[in-house]
Amino acid sequence: MFKNIRILILLCILLIVAVNNFRDKNHDWQKPVYVAIYPINMDNSPEVAKYIASLSDSDFKEIETYLNAESKKYGQNASFYYRLGQEVKAMPPVVPRNGGITDAIIWSLKFRYYTYKNAHDVGVPTNLRLFLQYHSPDKKIITETSTALQNGRIGVVNLFGVSKRTANNNVVIAHESLHAFGASDKYDLSNGSPIYPHGYANPAQNPRYPQTQAELMAVHIPTSPTKFDMARDLKQTVVGEMTAVEIKWKKLD
Repeated sequence: MFKNIRILILLCILLIVAVNNFRDKNHDWQKPVYVAIYPINMDNSPEVAKYIASLSDSDFKEIETYLNAESKKYGQNASFYYRLGQEVKAMPPVVPRNGGITDAIIWSLKFRYYTYKNAHDVGVPTNLRLFLQYHSPDKKIITETSTALQNGRIGVVNLFGVSKRTANNNVVIAHESLHAFGASDKYDLSNGSPIYPHGYANPAQNPRYPQTQAELMAVHIPTSPTKFDMARDLKQTVVGEMTAVEIKWKKLD
């Protein structure tokens, strides 16, 4: 009897996991998307602390407006809402960059536990939780080292804690937000160059270069076959057709 009860409990757990995984991969875009964001002062910098203290929900309104407008291009009516949570003092586990599958799995488990401990309530049922790692503006970081997981819809985002970088920060946050809904990177991971055609905002343009916008999941604007510039703000980006297919804004033709 106890063996049957244990089996029943295990089956229930597996069913819950399967249902949650299905929901993570098949969001109903007719329902609102609430994104909880938690700032972290990565360098314990007074300048970054002042920047974090100045943040409010309105600082992320641009991302909401952008994603909602881009969804309408594909016949969807997405409603993103970003809600600022309290600052987190604990440092998240470091994302492995050169490790194997085992390292990635271990990090994922650690990050899920970290999220459980530190993602405090923001007053709404959230669909995505992002930890915003704010760094000092004079520090060299690679924002592409940010990571978001579709299963569980959680992520960690590397940003600069200074007002003049807010617009660029919003590009990175929007990029990671769509990762959590199934979008893949559209740039070469070895050098950051956009991959043609899906990493180009306007792949049919003739002549092909210079492009004037970036595909959001490529982040960079190709100006020649070998040169590209980081998008400065969301106005310089678009959500391309392949990304729309991946996040189920558009059906594959």
